Amino acid sequence: MSALVLACGNATATGRPPTLTERDGITWRAVPATPGRAAVDPLLKAADQDRVVVFGTDADLAAVVLRVLRLDRLADTPIGFIPVDPGASAVPPLWGLPRDQGRLVDIALGGEIDPFPLIRDDAGGVLVGLGVIEQPQGVAYCDDAVALRGRAKRIEVTPDPDGGAGLVARVVRGGLLGKRVTAVAGRAFQIGCVRTRLTRDGEVKDVAKWTWYRHTEDLRVARGLL
Repeated sequence: MSALVLACGNATATGRPPTLTERDGITWRAVPATPGRAAVDPLLKAADQDRVVVFGTDADLAAVVLRVLRLDRLADTPIGFIPVDPGASAVPPLWGLPRDQGRLVDIALGGEIDPFPLIRDDAGGVLVGLGVIEQPQGVAYCDDAVALRGRAKRIEVTPDPDGGAGLVARVVRGGLLGKRVTAVAGRAFQIGCVRTRLTRDGEVKDVAKWTWYRHTEDLRVARGLL
């Protein structure tokens, strides 16, 4: 099994995970944090490895996935992920990955490839882990269902780990009886609200409206050992 490993940003300073240095067939390339077209596209176009592995943060993974999408390479580019800080990443529980970095390396480099929903947004980005809308005040829909009308503490959106319709939105409300969470699943989520903060895979934006939706083609991700 061969792999192109993209070590993103500060991941290069941490050094390679010990179990990664022992593998044959690994092509290691250092790229900037949240790498863009200039850094990633030439590597993807020249790659003849079986898969691409991202060593970095959720934002780094999203940036690489976006380039794979833009190059129309989803079908022939399996993706593995080794979070530089597994405890801080939202991706392992969604992909069914362990938190132990040694096992993460095993799966990223040699794990079975499964389809997984690719979530896009109307700002030209993708969501691979967790999206959070803080203190939303407005109206939100998940497909045709009303997810929010009024206020909430936050809304959390993730790809659906079971495939399903594509994404899951969890609306978190608070009151005298404590926290209440309402979950809705669908193919698309959209909100119009008083301007607030949105965090997408660790990157912060200031928004008054937003849409996430399932792409017509799935990612192919390393989720389990062969």
